[in-house]
Amino acid sequence: MKNDIPLNPQALDLDEPAGGLASYPPADRWNDWVEYDATQWPKKVEKHYSLIPTICFNCEAACGLLAYVDKDKPHVHKFEGNPAHPGSRGRNCAKGPATINQVNDPERILYPLRRAGKRGEGKWERVSWDEVLDDLAGRIRQALQEGRKNEIMYHVGRPGHELIYNQRVLHAWGIDGHNSHTNVCSAGARTGYAFWHGFDRPSPDHANARFILLLSSHLEAGHYFNPHAQRIIDGKMAGAKVCVIDTRLSNTATKADYWLSTWPGSEAALLLAMCNVLLQENLFDREFVRQWVNWEEFLREEHPEKAQTFDSFLEILSQIYAIYTPEFAARESGADPAVIVEVAREVGRAGSALSTHVWRNAAAGNLGGWQVARALEFLAVLAGAVGTRGGTSPSSGNKFIPAPPMMPPAPHAWNEMMWAREYPLAFFEMSFLLPHFLKENRGRLAMYFTRVYNPVWTNPDGLSWIEALTDETKVQRHACFSPTWSETAWYADYVLPMGHASERHDLMSQETQAARWIGFRQPVLRLALERQGKRFNSTYEAHREAGLGEVWEEDEFWLELSWRIDPDGSMGIRRYFESPYRPGEKLRIEEYYRWIFENSVPGLPAAAAAEGLEPLAYMQKYGAFLIEDDVYEAHKKSLKPEELQGSAVDPVTRVIHKNGTPVGVEIAGRSVVGFPTPSRKLEFYSKTLKDWRWPEYSIPGYVKSHVHRDNIDAARGEMLLLPTFRLPTLIHTRSGNAKWLYEISHKNPIWMHNEDVERIGLETGDLVRVQTAIGYFVDRVWVTESIRPGVVACSHHLGRWRLKEDFGGERWSTALVDLKQVEPGKWMMRQIHGIRPFPSGDPDSSRIHWEDAGVHQNLTFPVQPDPISGQHCWHQKVTVTKARPEDRYGDVFVDTNAAHAEYRRWLQMTRGAPGPGNLRRPLWMIRVYRPAPESFYLPE
Repeated sequence: MKNDIPLNPQALDLDEPAGGLASYPPADRWNDWVEYDATQWPKKVEKHYSLIPTICFNCEAACGLLAYVDKDKPHVHKFEGNPAHPGSRGRNCAKGPATINQVNDPERILYPLRRAGKRGEGKWERVSWDEVLDDLAGRIRQALQEGRKNEIMYHVGRPGHELIYNQRVLHAWGIDGHNSHTNVCSAGARTGYAFWHGFDRPSPDHANARFILLLSSHLEAGHYFNPHAQRIIDGKMAGAKVCVIDTRLSNTATKADYWLSTWPGSEAALLLAMCNVLLQENLFDREFVRQWVNWEEFLREEHPEKAQTFDSFLEILSQIYAIYTPEFAARESGADPAVIVEVAREVGRAGSALSTHVWRNAAAGNLGGWQVARALEFLAVLAGAVGTRGGTSPSSGNKFIPAPPMMPPAPHAWNEMMWAREYPLAFFEMSFLLPHFLKENRGRLAMYFTRVYNPVWTNPDGLSWIEALTDETKVQRHACFSPTWSETAWYADYVLPMGHASERHDLMSQETQAARWIGFRQPVLRLALERQGKRFNSTYEAHREAGLGEVWEEDEFWLELSWRIDPDGSMGIRRYFESPYRPGEKLRIEEYYRWIFENSVPGLPAAAAAEGLEPLAYMQKYGAFLIEDDVYEAHKKSLKPEELQGSAVDPVTRVIHKNGTPVGVEIAGRSVVGFPTPSRKLEFYSKTLKDWRWPEYSIPGYVKSHVHRDNIDAARGEMLLLPTFRLPTLIHTRSGNAKWLYEISHKNPIWMHNEDVERIGLETGDLVRVQTAIGYFVDRVWVTESIRPGVVACSHHLGRWRLKEDFGGERWSTALVDLKQVEPGKWMMRQIHGIRPFPSGDPDSSRIHWEDAGVHQNLTFPVQPDPISGQHCWHQKVTVTKARPEDRYGDVFVDTNAAHAEYRRWLQMTRGAPGPGNLRRPLWMIRVYRPAPESFYLPE
């Protein structure tokens, strides 16, 4: 309105710019972008910036950032969104701009450090990168020459482009040495999806959906949540309805058309009831199911006496799932049966424009959680919404992994310290069991690397990790790649400062929408200095020039380490780290990416040439490239004549084989690629599960969780603890050095329903003791109707701690604690004080006004590995009582002997290898850092 007065009245004197306001700086002005210095108002003092794109690293979505680098000095002024990024489209959540806090963190580690006392004692000395490299290279070389390949392990939490860079490193060394965090994260969902279509990730097309079905809080904290949240809103604005299945009333649930608050673990029953409605009311896509589901194999294997027809299959299908009535699902879940039917009919009406997603949530919390993802995909299959516009595609069509130069062959190796025989179908490495494997003397580690991984804090049973990491007979040398102190770095031998999001190279591509794109993370200060004509042999030299200590990057570290392991090339390692442009000479990092951009990214060379740029220069300028948009129905892609040459078609299954390997399937007379399953179709029926001694789960079903109502004795005060939900402003272990984020979020109270509070006699703010199978923690209560009675919830993002007053943990986010082993295997942690102001080069550190650091609940959780997926089942059966007089806020007690006993109890549930043909794992299943085929077989 004309009478409105702007916050700054002088704005009334400004002329409206020609063409209106711009949302972002135009790319043609990124090299010299001018803004007025806000600190000089009302003077108009110009500041000149070079805008350099990179990729955010504060969650897995890989959104684009623009670094505003001061042209007068090598310093990043701020980070904003990159409008050229196809996934995030210039929009970021709070975590993206907070990258500036991490870059300018006064407590970050700037130089390599080596332990100078006992592990965990807190004594450190500065060393050179040469000293680090020589020590580690010597140890690795000796282990390789002595045939101790399985004693070298690289353990990563949040990967960058491991599959194209680090895989080449470990395979060049000839080892099966990659360990990950997947089985404390997404193994359950991956398993459920993979048994359907071979791929282990979904890619929903929310923007074009008519109905969006979510199992989690995707608008604020789900997987890829910023790009997904944007497209959920796009879809909703276009008329789509949203249903959220989540025990908590999350922010996403408040915006949904339907919210189903289920008892944790009952979600598969609910989803199968919806499938039953579709079947009974004929609301499914009959033709899609007939063409693309392996119903013939199901009838041949399980019902050979029946007519081998599609109608016969549908009759059997309806009979099988008739038990999953809305009333049955309501009894299991607590949801309204009428709403279950209404949502099922919405799914039927949406048809092929049904987008769905589950990643952690129920799939990660429960025994049998992988069947939740399998049931959800069953619903999408019945709706005919696989690979369609507005539907949900397998991830492969929307995620792009470029081929690098000089990829070494797969190694002849199999590391049972990660790929244990007991878990042949796991997705993927059984990483969180490592302390127990070491305790059982299954092996030892001569060299252990951790990168963006903090198992002491993130994993369940963290005190068993401390016991393992402090035992030098089990872990001989531990190098932790980290720009900051962490609970795990404290127990390392080396802490090696690797760069934040804007301080290193790698490539990212995620299945954020119905498109394929690639993003380029790059060290912005190095690029800014090189644009000024300076040249560097390494990124840490550029950072030293910019006043950033000797912060390095992993790409160059691995390259240099590999040369030092094999200095003369006699071990056959060095050749994989030689330049493709200068034979025999050491690879430079810019050459590596130059080669990829010139040879492995379709369309990029032409797009670059159109602007008069080389492909590398194009990616350095824009930071991202859209390879293909509107990617749908990849499974219908026809096989090329050269792919069919020399192939044969199985007369029964119509699977097309070439050189003994399935390459496609005949559908309606066409030779198409299909899905990477044994049948090349969507597998309602998994013969793999039957062959590997799990016949009861050969089709989608409902597994009663370890925290099913039947296992919770309310009369004894037992409850279900839901510890898996995120906070929108934090991300696991990586945001502790972001002051803006911790100012917003620094508490993780126990969510408790009014009925439970009244029963126990509590109020908001009261202390409670939460008892698990191996210990307890003490936290405050938050009374809310946003959780089901009988269920309590606590976010896993908080509870950071340190052991020394002045260092060893980010003081923005950690409490100072006293940690003692009071008896063998029995540990007690008590907070000495919470977060306090502290002196530093950042004046904000003296202005800290919050004290709470949260409570570290994960320490008190035993490992609970699902016997099929390998997923740690996060939900806990607990008792919640008023705190005792001796209890203090943040107290943690753990018995690691009880923890090992729980590990042994869950281990008894497994049905291990060998499988058919003496296999360790089915050959068709995904296996990261895949070794040679011969390695899949157990020795006779």
